[in-house]
Amino acid sequence: MNGSALFASLLFAYAGMLGFCLGKERHWKQLVNPRVPTWLRRLCAPFGGLLLGLAIYASCQVWPGGMAVVGWFGLISLAGFALLLLLPYAPRLAVSLPLLGGLVWAAAALT
Repeated sequence: MNGSALFASLLFAYAGMLGFCLGKERHWKQLVNPRVPTWLRRLCAPFGGLLLGLAIYASCQVWPGGMAVVGWFGLISLAGFALLLLLPYAPRLAVSLPLLGGLVWAAAALT
């Protein structure tokens, strides 16, 4: 099992779910500065779908065929649950977690 691809898949799944979440006006107002233009909110949902597509591609690097789809759904569920728990209590952490995860992933790839 490729640990780096598994972490990338989880990171992309979380970022994709966050993108769908930010595509909704309610969560946009909760998580983002109101002065940010609304056209950026409209781009979040398609970008979230693209990130979920990258997550399934990374899952295919970890598991073969049909098992990758099952693992992908599991990672989406795990990422969505983490986002659900972070939204009310740590909204800034919920938004910054993909960036922090990307830095950790890049640092692990360099070592």
